Amino acid sequence: MDLIYLDYNCFQRGFDDQGQIKIRLEALACEEVFREAERKDIKLIWSFMHEDENILCPFMERKLEVARLSTLCTIIIDPDKEIYQLAKEFQQTTRLSSKDAIHLACASHARCKFFLTCDEELIKYAKKLSLEIKVMNPVEYIREAE
Repeated sequence: MDLIYLDYNCFQRGFDDQGQIKIRLEALACEEVFREAERKDIKLIWSFMHEDENILCPFMERKLEVARLSTLCTIIIDPDKEIYQLAKEFQQTTRLSSKDAIHLACASHARCKFFLTCDEELIKYAKKLSLEIKVMNPVEYIREAE
């Protein structure tokens, strides 16, 4: 069973401009990942960084939907010194933002198999790190999983 860490943008992709085909495909792929979690075909991870980002979200409808989706996550990652240290190392190696570095560090700490994100820049930077995690777009994950 795949253990998957979703970047926060995957939880909100359904709210983005569906007029753009790339965004619509990503939203559909994210929906499929959530369906797989509901069927217990995969395990999803929720972290303190997700929680922080959701608290800061200014849109109540999005915040409530992300909170609902978070209930599909069976593993919770709390703050840990090791995670912060790993995030700092990631930032020293790449140009990752602190939020992205913490998300990747949480995924690494949890030893997940996949890290899914709709952020192409994050995927590019993650490839420069020595990670055992496959960092990819949700559409790529769905293609690979089938």
